[in-house]
Amino acid sequence: MTETTGSTATPESGNPEGADGAAGTTPAEGEEKALSRRERKRAARAGDKKSGKRGKMGPFARIGLFYRQIIAELRKVVWPSRSELTQYTTVVVVFVVVVMAFVAGLDYGLSKLSLLIFG
Repeated sequence: MTETTGSTATPESGNPEGADGAAGTTPAEGEEKALSRRERKRAARAGDKKSGKRGKMGPFARIGLFYRQIIAELRKVVWPSRSELTQYTTVVVVFVVVVMAFVAGLDYGLSKLSLLIFG
């Protein structure tokens, strides 16, 4: 079985590891069961002397991990082109001006009404 880096799906079924029922089969005699990447990682972690579910990381390691995850997420973002950005900005500015004019009109009208009522 070949694995693509970063993929948890098996090529045969497209299902996550162990979800296709293959994990329940027993290997033939004299043949060892091939470990999945997840099982290999768990076995490697079992030798760690750190306590807790994932082990304790130092504060700088956690900060580094946090920023690596931010960069990875930003690489997934589909950024707008210059023309799309200009169009979106124009729509927002026009909407804000219209809402400001509406609120200013209400304010002016209600202030004149209150002056008529209360003198």
